[in-house]
Order: sequence, then C-alpha cells, then structure tokens
Amino acid sequence: MSLTYSTYEAKARFSEILRQVREGKTVTVLYRGEPVAEVRPIEPKPETIEERLDALERRGTLVRSNAARQPLQAVARRAGALERFLAERNE
Repeated sequence: MSLTYSTYEAKARFSEILRQVREGKTVTVLYRGEPVAEVRPIEPKPETIEERLDALERRGTLVRSNAARQPLQAVARRAGALERFLAERNE
C-alpha cells in the first residue's frame, strides 16, 4: 500500500507523515494528482566507496560500466602546467 497525500493534506498532517517515515514508510506528496515529492527515511551513510556506489546503483542514480577499468593517466602533458595555472589565477 502506497501512502499518498495531496499537498493540502500533507501540510495539515505533517506530524503524522513524519511518524510514518520514522516507522520506515515512504510517503508520496501529490500536486493536482501528480507526484511531486517523496518523503522517506534517511539511509545510513555507507562507510566505503563500494557501499556508496552500491547504494547509488540501487537508487537508479548510477549505472556501472561492464568495461574493464583502465589505469588513470596524467592529463597535463607539459611540465609546469600547475605552476602556470596558479600564476594565471593570481594575476
């Protein structure tokens, strides 16, 4: 069962919505019948980068590539690029 409230109901029952969210439920807020917001419990922050990537993948924010990872290569090809950048920035 999906919990949905109109914006008017959500404003009037905000404390009730927060109670439901604390219980682990997700509440959708509708504006003129269209979903515009979702109130859900905050997930604990992952400890490692892999856990964070897994969480983003579960949410659909991230799609991991199946390609083999290549080692990183330097972008600056000429020596002294950082010094030139900092000098131009300080001008």
